[in-house]
Amino acid sequence: MKKRLSALLLALAMILALAACGNTEESAEDEETPVQEETAQPEDETAGGEEADDEEEPADEAEEPADEAPAEEGNTASNPGSGSTKPAGEQSTAGQKPAEEQKPAQKPQEPAKDETVSQPTQPETPAEPAAEGVDLAAFAASVTADQETWPGMMAMEGEALEAFYPGLSAIATKQCVVQMAMISASGDEIALVEVENSADVETVKAIFQARIDYQVGDGETPGGAWYPAPTEMWKSESRIVSNGNFVMLVAHNGADGVVSSFNALFA
Repeated sequence: MKKRLSALLLALAMILALAACGNTEESAEDEETPVQEETAQPEDETAGGEEADDEEEPADEAEEPADEAPAEEGNTASNPGSGSTKPAGEQSTAGQKPAEEQKPAQKPQEPAKDETVSQPTQPETPAEPAAEGVDLAAFAASVTADQETWPGMMAMEGEALEAFYPGLSAIATKQCVVQMAMISASGDEIALVEVENSADVETVKAIFQARIDYQVGDGETPGGAWYPAPTEMWKSESRIVSNGNFVMLVAHNGADGVVSSFNALFA
């Protein structure tokens, strides 16, 4: 009985040993298969050149899912029967997305051009040095200060000025001084103007001449002076002179002396 039991145990041990040897041989065969395939793979890729081209496909083709890889790579990547897998270094990178292309740097903005264009300025006409600081009101006061030769004077402004000197108010002036005798029988008068525009000088002279013509009359009817003595004075002792933009009308016995004083302001 013991011999039979020993024989059964021995037979069972031999069966297990043979089964173990069989599994060992199958495992060895399975392990050799990937090595051969891996060795042959570079030759196939080198010879055909097709899979190398696949790896160099444009980025949009490389973005295909990994499960669409060729069957050969899937077979060599893993063997369910043996439990062995393809080394990590040789796994396909077809499923990986290419690095994002760097966006081109923004074009540097051009510096804003200076749109301001300098316009050539016309040279200003220098004022006459002698005319600087000429105060016409002060001059008129100094001239008429002599009470022995000049009567009491009053200033003409506004409507009164326009009535005796029509058109003078419409001219742009820097200074305008008009004085006439308070007593009409004397007839003395002085008018001083500084115009802003030199083109108005002749216009002022024409207005002053019209004033003289009105005071003198036409010889048949009496003029504005009315009385013979002032009418004769306006006829023989009235003067119109100008210096630059300054114009003067004076009606006075001894008008030439006033003209000399006026011209001295610009000498």
